[in-house]
Amino acid sequence: MPVNPFVSLFGRSPIGPMQQHMAKSHECAANLVPLFQAVMAEDWEKVEQIQQQMAQLENEADKLKKSVRQHLPKSLFLPVPRSDLLDLLSVQDKIANRAKDIAGLMLGRCMTIPQALQPQMLAYVQRSVDASAQALKALKELDSLLETGFSGREATLVEKMVEELEEIERETDRMQITVRRALFHLEKDLPAVNVIFLYKIIEWIGDVADRAERVGNRLEQLLAR
Repeated sequence: MPVNPFVSLFGRSPIGPMQQHMAKSHECAANLVPLFQAVMAEDWEKVEQIQQQMAQLENEADKLKKSVRQHLPKSLFLPVPRSDLLDLLSVQDKIANRAKDIAGLMLGRCMTIPQALQPQMLAYVQRSVDASAQALKALKELDSLLETGFSGREATLVEKMVEELEEIERETDRMQITVRRALFHLEKDLPAVNVIFLYKIIEWIGDVADRAERVGNRLEQLLAR
């Protein structure tokens, strides 16, 4: 397998921190599952504990993002523009941001989820987190992609990963429709303001999957160059 000599010369340092950042963003998003489990159990002490952990993870992701931006060389002899790497970094960061938003709103309003809606909602949250996990899996191949000049079997592998990510995101879209429809049928028995914020949370859960898919889209753009 041909190896880009410039990558060997300069090492993997520009890519490793980006992968660490994506791992931190996903770790933040993954906490949505125990967060919702705690919300459904109305264990507000546990909800607060998880929310604080998520805020800390998002803060750590922000620090990693700033570090990458400050230390990414101005001129990389790599088959990808520096601006594309920075754009990818920004998209990754939005996953953690939205996960933190969800936790903050749910804790701040002590939001409850109607029991009839809970199984569908938890499955929906899990699938959105699956999208983030798949984005991380694909991003872990970025250094290998650079080494092989975005070609060969490694590129084919990443393309397949991105296709799987897109399918997960499409599944979350379908689940969002189902959850919204279920909430619609419960609306008349719930306070209107609660319904409004539940719809907002449903939308934001979908955002996590959407933003994960955008990581895959950026990797596809790199492959296309």
